[in-house]
Amino acid sequence: MPHLVNLEQLDVDGDVRDVAESAGFDRSTFLRTGALAGAGLVAGASIFGLPSIAEAKISSKQSLANDIRILNYALTLEYLEAAFYEAAVAANDFASPELKQFAQVVAVHEAEHVAFLRKGLGKKAVKAPKLDMTAVAGAISKTSFGPTAVALEDTGVAAYAGQGPNIKTRGYVQAALSIHSVEARHAAWIRCILGGGAVGASPKSYPAPATFDKPRSESRTLKIVVGTGLLA
Repeated sequence: MPHLVNLEQLDVDGDVRDVAESAGFDRSTFLRTGALAGAGLVAGASIFGLPSIAEAKISSKQSLANDIRILNYALTLEYLEAAFYEAAVAANDFASPELKQFAQVVAVHEAEHVAFLRKGLGKKAVKAPKLDMTAVAGAISKTSFGPTAVALEDTGVAAYAGQGPNIKTRGYVQAALSIHSVEARHAAWIRCILGGGAVGASPKSYPAPATFDKPRSESRTLKIVVGTGLLA
C-alpha cells in the first residue's frame, strides 16, 4: 500500500513553493496535475525508478555503489528535461523567437546529457520515466513553457550541487561538474529571456538571483519533481 502525504507534509520545507514562485508560478498552479491533483495527495511509492520521497537511497557516505545511484538520479532528471524540451520543440508553440531558440539549443544539450550518462552507466542505467502527456502539453504552452523551464533548470542546478560532495569517483565528479555548469547557464539564459536581466526586474527573476546557490537533497528534489505533475 503506498504511503500518502498531503500537500503541507510534502512541502514542509517550502521547496515547492520557492521553486514555483521563483519560476513565476504560484504554488497551486505549479501543482496543477498528476499525482497532486484531486484530493491533494501524492503516493510515496517508487517514482520512475527512483526511491520514494520517504525512502531516498543516496547516502552521504561515499562508495562506488552510491556513485551509481547518484548518476542514475542525475540521468532521470536529465530524461525529464530532455523530454520536456523535445516536446516543446515538436509543438513549436513559443511566445517569442528567443524562447524557440532557447528550446532548440537546450533540447540538444539535454539529449546529449542523457546519452553521456547512459554511456557511462552502461547496463546499470535506469529507464526513462513515463510522462503525463496532458500535463506536458500544459507545461509547453505559450504561457507555461518559460516558467516551467526555469523551475526545471533551477531544480537541476540545485540537485547536482546537492550530490557533488557525495561522489567518490574522480571521473564521475568531473562528469557531474561539466553538466552542472551547463545547467546553470541554461537557468540564467531562460531567466534573462523572461526579463530577469531588465532594469527594474524583480530580484527573484534575476539570471543570478542569489550570492550563493543552495544545494538540494535527493528527497527534497523529488518533492519538486512530483510537484511538476509531469510524470505519469
